[in-house]
Amino acid sequence: MALDLKLDVKLTQKLVLTPQLQQAIKLLQLPQLELVQAINQELEVNPFLEEVTEEEIEVEPEVENENKRTNEEVEEEDQDDDTLIPLEKLMVFRVDDYFEERSSDGRDLGYFNPGIEETPSVETFLKSTSSLYDHLLWQLNLLSVDEETKAIAEIIIGNLDDNGYLRMSEEEIARYCNTTVDKVKEAIKVVQELDPPGIGARDLRECLLIQIRNLGLEGTLVERIVQNNLKELERRDYNTIAKRYKAAIEDVELAVNIISQLDPKPARNFVTHETNYIVPDVFVEKTEEGYRIILNDDGIPRIRLNNFYRKMLMNRSNLTREEKKFLKEKLRSAIWLIKSLDQRNRTIYKVTESILKFQRDFFDKGPQYIKPLNLKDVAQDINMHESTVSRVTLNKFLGCSHGIYSFKYFFSSGLKSKDGEVSSRIVKEMIKKIIEEENPLKPYSDQKIAEILNSKNIKIARRTVAKYREELKIPPHSKRKKRLSS
Repeated sequence: MALDLKLDVKLTQKLVLTPQLQQAIKLLQLPQLELVQAINQELEVNPFLEEVTEEEIEVEPEVENENKRTNEEVEEEDQDDDTLIPLEKLMVFRVDDYFEERSSDGRDLGYFNPGIEETPSVETFLKSTSSLYDHLLWQLNLLSVDEETKAIAEIIIGNLDDNGYLRMSEEEIARYCNTTVDKVKEAIKVVQELDPPGIGARDLRECLLIQIRNLGLEGTLVERIVQNNLKELERRDYNTIAKRYKAAIEDVELAVNIISQLDPKPARNFVTHETNYIVPDVFVEKTEEGYRIILNDDGIPRIRLNNFYRKMLMNRSNLTREEKKFLKEKLRSAIWLIKSLDQRNRTIYKVTESILKFQRDFFDKGPQYIKPLNLKDVAQDINMHESTVSRVTLNKFLGCSHGIYSFKYFFSSGLKSKDGEVSSRIVKEMIKKIIEEENPLKPYSDQKIAEILNSKNIKIARRTVAKYREELKIPPHSKRKKRLSS
């Protein structure tokens, strides 16, 4: 078969995402904090954008009309550069006036607002906490050990994880430090003698044994259980442990009680987690007339077009072709950003309004009255695509009289009941309540919980109960069972 070269003409359709559309989609799914960062980044790179101060919130009508006219002119693309803005609209603006205005208050000379006392820096009020590395290194420097062992121990300390465990093997440390395995073992022993007890262990068993030795319980039933019977201990199979060591069940329970007081994560108190506060993107407030939706714009910069660069673009006789092209592109980008932010707010408002419509009982009566809802219902209600609704509800929160909830909280599957469908979130709360009220000596199995829910006319299978229980991070009944102390 011969291969020939030929030209064909095909007509195809495909979706092309322009940079502007990609930006609009990105802004739509950003949470409030990331949105602020994105706007601030645009303020830095786009000269046509400037932040509106609180004193300038009420823009004069003629300025708004002027902005509107400029926007319309830029959108009448794509003609020759010289016809973008009519000559009769050219405005004269002296650059000297701009810099004279800024320098009049001294800000460009470095002494803006003189005479104000310098306030203490925020670092003055910050609390400094000692890290695990600093705490262990401080103890290591107090010990009388040779320099080589101290250097290896410092490497070991630097490779402990957040729980205080050593995840590197002895051979890896030896190769890294160019030393012998025996020397590494000696350094590990030095680290394991430091505070907190259990630090530097390779696994849970070794961590607990180190703490047992520090308590002087070597050779006792406590040590033997940790050494050989962690699996039976996890299953609470105390009878097997008692038979193996020919001990009374009371002695086993006493040993287990001591083991339960040990810390499986000795370094947990040295891990500092930053507190992240949730800021709602929208508020739903109940009034006498009904509910009011308020978009939270607190902290979000309010932006507008910069008059100086707009006037510079109008006075095109003083600009080169490259400068005009650059300014025109930045102006288009600024206008598109402003429109995208406005569209984002409108979409969030519509989605919130639809959620309020479907979940009215939730807002009126409380979380126990939440109904099953999916993205398709909201998308059809506001005449948008499901993917758009999904982006709006991603990483965003709603504040109301019942608390602060993720947008995803209002979307859940439904289970059949005598009254129709009930939200899976309500079923999870019912499972949680049933387990809280159970007899700890005879906890309910997943099958028993399913039977209790079925008696309440909620059709649910045992595997669904197990799935919801795992999502609630509740252990199975065998691990919830408590023994009756004699």
